[in-house]
Amino acid sequence: MMPAARDPLIYVNRPPRPRRIVPAAVQRYGGAGMLIQLAVGSAVSAINILLHAAVTMIAIWIARRAARRNTSKQLPYLAGVMIATSLVLMAAHILEVFVWALAYAIVNAAPADANLVYFAFVNYTTLGYGDVTPLAKWRLLGPMTAMNGMLMFGWSTALIFEVLLKAIERYTSPPHGSREL
Repeated sequence: MMPAARDPLIYVNRPPRPRRIVPAAVQRYGGAGMLIQLAVGSAVSAINILLHAAVTMIAIWIARRAARRNTSKQLPYLAGVMIATSLVLMAAHILEVFVWALAYAIVNAAPADANLVYFAFVNYTTLGYGDVTPLAKWRLLGPMTAMNGMLMFGWSTALIFEVLLKAIERYTSPPHGSREL
């Protein structure tokens, strides 16, 4: 008996292979849909980076303005600067979550009954509850949201640390030093 792979009848009835429009490597790892997901996720991330840069400028302005104030109460001053900086940055993160929620709504990335703001918060903060999952064709937006959130939280942490260092430096530097942040 002849092996099945050499049977001529198998090849006679097989339909011709369709031509590949997308390169084989892209097909293998998700197809053209993957590229669209990456483009959408990158665009939303870029918007959030611009928002975070603007809020960073506002936070620096607040810290500089606070540094110009002459006060003898160091602890309340430091606490006030840190609270103001943290609140401004938290507002930025909330705004960025809403940008992701809007993007999810525009591309219809989540099930119809899903709360998109909640879904965006879970992804942005990398909680990963898993109670809401994206539709299969938008599955990469969740990880891209998480990457964007991690980057923004790291940026915020660096800014808070820098504001704290500058505020402390204001009290530990000689009186003839600069009071600017």
